[in-house]
Amino acid sequence: MQASISGPAFNRPCPDWFAKPQLGVFIHWGMFAIPAYAPAEVSITELFRTDYEHAMAYGPYSEWYWNAMRVKGSPTEAHHAREHGGRPYEDFRAEFDAAAKAFDADAWAQMFADAGASYVVFVTKHHDGYCLWPTEVEHPHKPGWFSKRDYVGELADAVRKRGMKFGLYYSGGLDWTFHFTPISNFGDMLACVPTSDDYVRYADAQVRELIARYKPSVVWNDIAWPSETNQQALFEDYYAAVPDGVVNDRWLASKMMYESLREPANREAFNAMVKARIAESGGEIDNPEPLHSDFRTVEYAAGAHMGAKKWEACRGVGWAFGYNREDKPENHLTGEAMIELYRDTTTRGGNLLINVGPRADGSIPDLQSAPLLVLGRHIAGNR
Repeated sequence: MQASISGPAFNRPCPDWFAKPQLGVFIHWGMFAIPAYAPAEVSITELFRTDYEHAMAYGPYSEWYWNAMRVKGSPTEAHHAREHGGRPYEDFRAEFDAAAKAFDADAWAQMFADAGASYVVFVTKHHDGYCLWPTEVEHPHKPGWFSKRDYVGELADAVRKRGMKFGLYYSGGLDWTFHFTPISNFGDMLACVPTSDDYVRYADAQVRELIARYKPSVVWNDIAWPSETNQQALFEDYYAAVPDGVVNDRWLASKMMYESLREPANREAFNAMVKARIAESGGEIDNPEPLHSDFRTVEYAAGAHMGAKKWEACRGVGWAFGYNREDKPENHLTGEAMIELYRDTTTRGGNLLINVGPRADGSIPDLQSAPLLVLGRHIAGNR
């Protein structure tokens, strides 16, 4: 069990700037934009209902490419052998770094402003562990696993110059450069959370570096957190540095549970429980209640059970967060559908965090940008 988090910082109301219903833009961009592949025949929401055991390996999330290519029998394993000769995922780094020279932070920020966004959340490190800023925190197993160019800093400046808040996503719960067992379902995912002391130190130091360097208005952690020992101090120090900052709800910290799920019998029982909950709820289940958060999150879901707590709905314009060449036009929201989604979410008190997945060269496909600009005209017309 985690110890309870206490103190004045944790009794704070959600800051006014975030509490009002609004639009945010999420950006998933990284090495996964080179292969840019995942099967896109079935949405992730439907897969969790109909093929729970394989959902994370067979789903349309192209940003999970490195994982899916390692799952025996998956469509991505076959695609990787056929199209890339089975070469290591790490080989995509050189292609990404070369393509990313075309990155234009001002072009992104202007589009997000035109879409009516109040804040932007940028993925600084996804599950592949590759950092999009020149971190000074040494990786104990993979030295130099970061970009030389400061994409995070460039985008922070461009976003703030246009009057929007800037936030950061960090994958605290998964880093496949520290611990990597193939993931097909929720039980596999939590069993894959790194719990080693060197990762606990690394994740804590990186998030602290990001806070000190960029002063993010949002710290958006993903999946979970590796240790309960440093959580309270991290939150306290963040609020001291950014008094009106907010943190999300994906901070479950239970080393005992993660390690227990590495036992097949325990994982099987856990997956049976989750499947039953999905069936009972009709497909939408909430994240585990964290000890502390400023807002709750739902993913590709309506947030029907969020209640009075401040919440945020995140999803892509299409069926993936990263750029996926397989994602069909009919899988994408139209401008009208995006307006309706925004209206439904915000009238119930939520924020809509809509994601774009740029190509490796930083260009944002028209299928993603066009409906966002339609939404922006709607928001501007109703101010």
